[in-house]
Amino acid sequence: MEGPPDPVTGKRKQIPRRGDTQKEALARAQKVLDDLTNHGIDSKKNKNLPFKKVAADWLKTYSKGEVKESTVRVRSKEIKLLEKYLLEINIDKISHKQHQNIINDLDDQGYARTTIEGVHVTANMIMKYAIKHKMRLDNPCTGTIIPVKKLTVEEIENTSLEDGYLEKDEINEFLHAVFLHGMAMDLERFYLLAFSGMRSGELCALKWTDINFETNEIRVTKTLYNENNNMKMYKLTPPKTEGSIRTFQVDQVVMDLLKNHYEKQKQAIIEIKKMLPDYHNGNFVFCRTNGYPFIQKNVLNRMNRILKHTSIKKEATPHIFRHTHISMLSEAGVDLKTIMKRVGHDDPETTLKIYTHVTEKMKKDANDKIRSHFADILDFRFEKQATLQEM
Repeated sequence: MEGPPDPVTGKRKQIPRRGDTQKEALARAQKVLDDLTNHGIDSKKNKNLPFKKVAADWLKTYSKGEVKESTVRVRSKEIKLLEKYLLEINIDKISHKQHQNIINDLDDQGYARTTIEGVHVTANMIMKYAIKHKMRLDNPCTGTIIPVKKLTVEEIENTSLEDGYLEKDEINEFLHAVFLHGMAMDLERFYLLAFSGMRSGELCALKWTDINFETNEIRVTKTLYNENNNMKMYKLTPPKTEGSIRTFQVDQVVMDLLKNHYEKQKQAIIEIKKMLPDYHNGNFVFCRTNGYPFIQKNVLNRMNRILKHTSIKKEATPHIFRHTHISMLSEAGVDLKTIMKRVGHDDPETTLKIYTHVTEKMKKDANDKIRSHFADILDFRFEKQATLQEM
């Protein structure tokens, strides 16, 4: 059949198709012509477009957008999972059933829901890229069902929101253990995490120029990224979201800890530079003796070490201090909008859950306190009534 003109050369194309009968061959050619005319899809060009090639092209373009390196790294890992199923399959041959089977199989293998959702999102973006560039007509990811893990009665009963943050007595016990058993800079780090709600990556990227001792303010403008946990291979990248760029005040006690740390570090650096000509002068608040910043894994290791000296049984990572700080602010009566702004509004859903939980608990505690404090007044009328009935 005679096809439409090539958009680049202007020359008309021949559309040859074979079939067992002339009618069958004509139907095949007609379908190709319809795709070209109505959708601009050239099946001949798309014949050798395996998933791995399209995914690589998409990732290259995606990485040039406003996304963090760590996000690109995650997408790359998700593509590798997809390639186990789709590596050489042509992009226009992938079906909805195929994609759903991949999602189901990942669930059967025990992958976390967040991982499965990430794989689905990445596949969806790749397919949209393929549609945009006339590689296929539809999106096989549309309508996919993400398997939901059903909690057992035991799991429901043993899971509470309190597991996501440290209670007042727990944070007190942890910081006391830091005071007794902490190593160099542990006291400053964990007090700052607890009373600021910073992410550990933001803590590791903190520089002295970010701290204003006159106003007791700290400004967060960056986070530390280190793909291979190599201290010299770190990168400073913008925070998680635009709302994560923030300035907030910190309690005087914590600022005094930091100021004392600053004075000691300044004196130590003078001596270290005499022995280390290649000292890394990055001006980091929390750095090694060679000047390179500590990475997030180090903060986690230090935290696990301290937890062994406590009775805390919760599965805690440095991120728990963000949730703890939200609970502390909620209990102190700070409004939700201010809390979200202070912690960088990273997860409004989690923030709202903790805020609501703490404030509701406070209402209940307030009622119990009233009942306890005014028990004689509350009980008097009923005691008098009971006496009258006896008479």
